[in-house]
Amino acid sequence: MLAAFASLVSATQVLWLTFAPITEQAHEALGVSEGAIGDLAAANPLVYVLLAIPAGRWLDRRFGTAMLAGALCTGGGALLRLVDPSSYAMVLAGQLVVCVGQPLVLNASTKIAARYFPPGERTVAISVASAAQFAGILVAALTGRALVDAGGIELVVGVHAGFAAAAALAVVLALRVPAAVVAEAPRLESSSWLRHDRLMWLLAGLLFVGVGVFNAVATWLDAILTDLDRPGVGGALLAVMTVAGIGGAVLLPGLAARLNRRREVLVATSVTTVLAFVAIALVQDVLFVGAVLAVEGFVLLAGLPIALEWSELESGPGRDGTSTGFLLLAGNLGGVVFVLAVQVLIGNPYLALAAMAALALPGVILAARLPDHARSHLQDEDVTDEGARRATW
Repeated sequence: MLAAFASLVSATQVLWLTFAPITEQAHEALGVSEGAIGDLAAANPLVYVLLAIPAGRWLDRRFGTAMLAGALCTGGGALLRLVDPSSYAMVLAGQLVVCVGQPLVLNASTKIAARYFPPGERTVAISVASAAQFAGILVAALTGRALVDAGGIELVVGVHAGFAAAAALAVVLALRVPAAVVAEAPRLESSSWLRHDRLMWLLAGLLFVGVGVFNAVATWLDAILTDLDRPGVGGALLAVMTVAGIGGAVLLPGLAARLNRRREVLVATSVTTVLAFVAIALVQDVLFVGAVLAVEGFVLLAGLPIALEWSELESGPGRDGTSTGFLLLAGNLGGVVFVLAVQVLIGNPYLALAAMAALALPGVILAARLPDHARSHLQDEDVTDEGARRATW
């Protein structure tokens, strides 16, 4: 189940960014402007913002049905793009279907862990699912140009559709595996508990900053380094950062959970993020920048699975779809806001780097306000049960 789900998670990211590395070739092949090609990727966070909470609540109530819908939208949307890869209207229609499926897939990260794994293994499962997101981004970035050079837009869309359809089919088959734990939310339960949960808001703020920083780096790193007389290295350094981030997303969350030091890791991540962009502004040697970005990626991308795992402890397996949707909604909003904020200053690379450091600074404050240790929802249930027993007595 985890292998199938991780493949589908990667597929959503590959489909999201299919045309981003080949914007120039895509706008010529489809006969539209480069801005229209950019809209294919921009549609993703916009749809996510609209559907994140409803998708999470559906997963909490009807996991199998919602997960199946997410898989079918992902695979079906990819195949719809393949019907006529030279038609922008057809590609856009397929992209929108993929966008609808993505929140149903990504919001299931903690639910897969809670339903199919015992508590001691859930952190690893969430880490694998989170790392799969970054792996998908890396695959899209590294394969797009090679595929378009080998066979044009048709080959790019075809290979990506094949991968997505295979992953979707694997999830459909894996859903036949019975869950080890079944914990559905009560039918009439609302999501009002989120408004009063301080920890969830702190974690959402951290993902707003963390995803925002990563999106801003992915969007503007090449332009910043070119203005710093380091042209042509942005893509390679972004790949270094992402590969290091995949390693961090796999290794750090388990260590943080085992030692119950989630807060300390998130504080260190936030401080490292601020210092990284200050360091790059001061020293532009390519090897130095690569080393800084590797360290930054290792800690930054680990923040996502740590936040998701902590939210699962806080909310419990009956509400973790909603909580994951809330956190990823905040992350997607941060991605849009940070990219636009840095764009205003992109003409001056030093100001752009300073803006990234300044925008990351609130993350330090938010991380410092986190509780020292994670508290499981089961403890709250124990307290409630004890109170009920005393009241009955």
